[in-house]
Amino acid sequence: MGEMLRDVPEFFETELGESIIARTDALGTFRELGPPDLCHIIKTNAKPGVRELGSYHYVSGVDASSSATLAAYLNSLTYSMDDTQSWFSKSNAWRIRSGIYCCFNAFSRVDVRVEVKIPGGVECYFVDVRGERHEATSAIWQETYLSAVLRAILYSDDSYYRLAGYRKIDPITSLNAEAKFLEAVEALFWKGWQLGSKPEIQVATSVHNHLTAGVMKYFGDSFRYGPAIELFQRLQKKDPEVGALLAESYIGANEETKAVKVLYDDLKLASLSYPLLHVQVEFLRSKGKYDMALQLAKYAVNTTPSEFLTWAKLTDVYIDIGDYKNALLTLNSCPMFTYSERDMHRMPAPQKTHLPIKQDIVKSGIMEDDIATREAEPDPNLMRLPAPALHGTFAKAYSLLTRLAAKIGWDDLLKCRSGVFVMEEEYRILKAKEEERKTSFSHSSKSVIQQQESSTPSVQTTTSTQPTTVADQEESTPEEEEKKIKETDAAEEEEEQTQEEKDEAEEKKDQEEAEVVAEKMESVDLNDDEPKASDVPKMDETSLSRPQQAAEESKEGNEASSSAQEASFSFGNKRLCERWLDNLFMVLYEDLRVYTFWRTEAAHYRSQQMPYRKTGTEWELLGDLALRLWHENEARESYEMCLDHKFSAKAWMKLLEIYAKEGNVQKALLAAVKLTVYHERWYHEIVYPTEIACNLNKLIRKEGLSKMQNILTSMNLPRPVQSLITRYFDYGELFKVEGYEF
Repeated sequence: MGEMLRDVPEFFETELGESIIARTDALGTFRELGPPDLCHIIKTNAKPGVRELGSYHYVSGVDASSSATLAAYLNSLTYSMDDTQSWFSKSNAWRIRSGIYCCFNAFSRVDVRVEVKIPGGVECYFVDVRGERHEATSAIWQETYLSAVLRAILYSDDSYYRLAGYRKIDPITSLNAEAKFLEAVEALFWKGWQLGSKPEIQVATSVHNHLTAGVMKYFGDSFRYGPAIELFQRLQKKDPEVGALLAESYIGANEETKAVKVLYDDLKLASLSYPLLHVQVEFLRSKGKYDMALQLAKYAVNTTPSEFLTWAKLTDVYIDIGDYKNALLTLNSCPMFTYSERDMHRMPAPQKTHLPIKQDIVKSGIMEDDIATREAEPDPNLMRLPAPALHGTFAKAYSLLTRLAAKIGWDDLLKCRSGVFVMEEEYRILKAKEEERKTSFSHSSKSVIQQQESSTPSVQTTTSTQPTTVADQEESTPEEEEKKIKETDAAEEEEEQTQEEKDEAEEKKDQEEAEVVAEKMESVDLNDDEPKASDVPKMDETSLSRPQQAAEESKEGNEASSSAQEASFSFGNKRLCERWLDNLFMVLYEDLRVYTFWRTEAAHYRSQQMPYRKTGTEWELLGDLALRLWHENEARESYEMCLDHKFSAKAWMKLLEIYAKEGNVQKALLAAVKLTVYHERWYHEIVYPTEIACNLNKLIRKEGLSKMQNILTSMNLPRPVQSLITRYFDYGELFKVEGYEF
């Protein structure tokens, strides 16, 4: 074991340097902030003939402002070589010969690398997407430093960025480090749009991007908006749209009057700015002024109709005021974007993996692994629910749909849906009437033509699809007239035949697509997992009606809407439902169906005074389900039941949020302890910004730091664990988080 690092994760390479080659090859694929930093080391053995070993790990939070700081991190690993040899054995024969630290610069899209030879010199350079080396300039270093800090902030809790052997350390540990961060932000602020933005945003701007998201998360999680206000005041002079961030910071700092003044002044200068309008909309919503918020939200949609956010905000406001039909129509109009995964590179399979556990954690006796104890396979009905697979704009749209369902109930939501959208059944009736109309039209046309042939030439048909003027009628000879009529008849028959072919093709397409959806959204057979007790209730099939399919828009154009206008049978103001929204109704149906059965079954067991049993994993999935459907009490109960069966980091995190919101200090601290120990085991040594810190800061604001410290002391935790939790309080004191002084 002498070749292993102590307390640091490692992946051992099959071929020396293959991880560096893989990273270089992947450089051109990174689209946004880039992957975490890669630290690669080569170890050599004093014994002759022993092959050198290459290993690597991922890391974020290391100061990447110069080659010296990165070289210092590589040097620190020499002290982590496993020297736990017994007193009579020889010293460790393995030592680190060299190391390369790779840090992606998300502004210039290059990989900055520092190569250290131990003992020996330090070499630094950057590699471009073609794999060519260049000398790193001071401007490149500043960009690299800020890229690294933003990754550490934004990836600290990103549930979509789970990576084994990923070491996270604090990016900002002092007030001086914070000042350095703000200086870099100010210098590179106007380049922020180059980093990309959240998946719900189509076009990154100077206000909506990963840089501003990182700044707002960093200051928002500790409710310390002072430094952010000073920064945005300076930047706002160049662009009034920055007033959106300034106003948001003022509201966060409870200085609402100043926020309103900023919005008033900046909207006069940039009246088409949807970020400014949205801050005002949120402010009005918080004050219950929904009518005013509605006008502004509509205006924001008119100024920026191509962004998902503007339509989503308008949908939210419609739900606030209880205009559910317009909420559905607005949701249907949302422009949806394909979700792109976070930047990550594929590595060759490691020869072996070393994921050590710190001795202090092992000895504490409270470490639990996030793996299910021996339990039965979870219910497939829960496992195959489609909602958890939604990301980006689709996840946000689903959240709006579930909010709507929570407000009015499933049955009323379906009524509302069929009131505003053309349903498949209606569309079929429409098409049948269209066919009937065309057939009668064709017959009447032919009979008129036959009459014409037997009567005088002066008689004209009024049903011809080729209108003629009076002058034309007078000048036409009987032979020309007959020729025209025959041409018209042939054209009409051809058009009718083409239309029939189109209708048949579309019906076939509708049927095929309906079958595909039916396969995807397979009905949940709840009888498979029914308890054997004869008196267990069967789920009432009528209690939750399955949604009908909405009519689809054909690829050849708005055939349905044009047909609707032509036909005597009219849909009035009905619209076509987008396919993705139709699918989300099926997703919601599956969620509600499983949820309804769970609550019915649980109530029955309770009434019969029988124990209601589920596995730990099932309770966790039910907690997620309840939370998606806005049932927080049921979610809390499920997560607590889950923890009675097994350890679950997700359940503890959700409960920490709930306890912090309730002001339950004792339970919140217990959740923080469990999560901190778990994170420490998986090399998440970062204290701030994290969800744990954010929730503890909420309690410090409400209860005061002294009370929190006293409750922690009364928990009699093992010393190593207590010192881990104390770091959150030390952060609060050092950075003067609200509530630190009492």
